[in-house]
Amino acid sequence: MNKNLIPVFFSVDDNYVPFLIVTLESIVSNASKDNFYNFYVLNNGISKENIEKVMKYNKNNFKIEFVNMADKLVKIGDALHTRDYYSKTTYYRLFIPTMFPQFDKALYLDCDIAVQADIAELYNTNLGNNLVGAIADESVGIIPEFINYVNNFLGVKNTNYFNAGILLMNLKELRKIDFEGKFINLISSYTFNVAQDQDYLNVICKDRVTYASKVWNKMPFEDNSLALKDIKLIHYNLSFKPWHYTDVLYQEVFWKYAKQAGQEEKMLQLLAEFTDEKKQKDALGGKKLIEMADAQSKQKDSFKSLLESGEINSVTFLRRDALAPDQVLANFVEKIGSKFAKKNNK
Repeated sequence: MNKNLIPVFFSVDDNYVPFLIVTLESIVSNASKDNFYNFYVLNNGISKENIEKVMKYNKNNFKIEFVNMADKLVKIGDALHTRDYYSKTTYYRLFIPTMFPQFDKALYLDCDIAVQADIAELYNTNLGNNLVGAIADESVGIIPEFINYVNNFLGVKNTNYFNAGILLMNLKELRKIDFEGKFINLISSYTFNVAQDQDYLNVICKDRVTYASKVWNKMPFEDNSLALKDIKLIHYNLSFKPWHYTDVLYQEVFWKYAKQAGQEEKMLQLLAEFTDEKKQKDALGGKKLIEMADAQSKQKDSFKSLLESGEINSVTFLRRDALAPDQVLANFVEKIGSKFAKKNNK
């Protein structure tokens, strides 16, 4: 194959397939014929009907592959904690480096986006030996409680805290540092509740990030410095969802691709079904998240303090004197084995 290969990953469940379709429509509409785009859909079971809908993009210089994460989830067990509307799909991106050793670099994209440029431009960003390429999180930059949280609780400078929904991953370097091992150690040692997988990524990749322009991850906040035509990727994150509200900035771009993808009727249905009660619940959820960030930023035993004191090792991300997860498993197997032996010797 003479064309440039661009591997792109998504994480979805059945409920999010319609948004994946809109995202794919926007990517395909702006892609170059000089590249070959390999789309990997990480999942834990997708209906045959939804697979068929997505596979319409499996043509020309685009290829779709569905990757079931069931075996991986069995090995990790209950370590992947979630809250509110989050599902374990949000963690799937963290296993890409070890699951796809054939790639040195890959893009991970959320599905609540609309693309207005060729994503190969972002993929071709030179990362050097940095672990990821990302864009500073706009919401953190404007909400005081989030600023305090990342500075005081995580120990990451708020201007350096990146959004993990648009991620260029240096898979080669991530494998070198055993990123997956560090993540499993960390999630076994400490629980992040505010942004979960995004927080884990930020603390592990700290100081090894290449920052791309915000035009590649523009959230629907007013910004007089940018014209819509200059924005390359719009990220409808948090509560800024055109399928829930009618006053979202840049919503016309989303509806353009929803119509092209044959998903307009589905999205209008979701909009009609998002009642005032659901809007109130959504607003309350946002308020609680800010309150959580505020409370944690004031904790004495913050992750930042535990790291600085050496209670959590800054290299392995294990608590002091803690056993690594593989050793815990080995001890468990040995214990079960000895019980089995005793039972058979009776």
